[in-house]
Amino acid sequence: MKTQIYYNPQCSKCRSSLDLLKDQGIEPEVIEYLTTPPDKNTLKEILNKLGLSARQLIRKHEAEYKDQGLDDPSLSEDELIEAMIATPKLIERPVVVTDKGVAIGRPPENILKVL
Repeated sequence: MKTQIYYNPQCSKCRSSLDLLKDQGIEPEVIEYLTTPPDKNTLKEILNKLGLSARQLIRKHEAEYKDQGLDDPSLSEDELIEAMIATPKLIERPVVVTDKGVAIGRPPENILKVL
């Protein structure tokens, strides 16, 4: 099964999720999204498969969220997606993508449902 993890090596949830995948015998494609963010179409596909809006996937506790005025409720879905691509730190993590679906590893056990 093809498996990808959008990963930040500094994030304990990312490390735990990667360990969980490996414990399941899965060697995922590791995408360090801070240096290689998803493109707009990929991020839209992830959101669609998660059943979330961009605002639901964005990390609201990051300083960049307030600094960029992303708390403005009038911002469109596309504007929020563009902000996450431009500042990938704003994307909730880790995101695991498999043939069976997409899950956010918070907590890491959430990813078991897409394996």
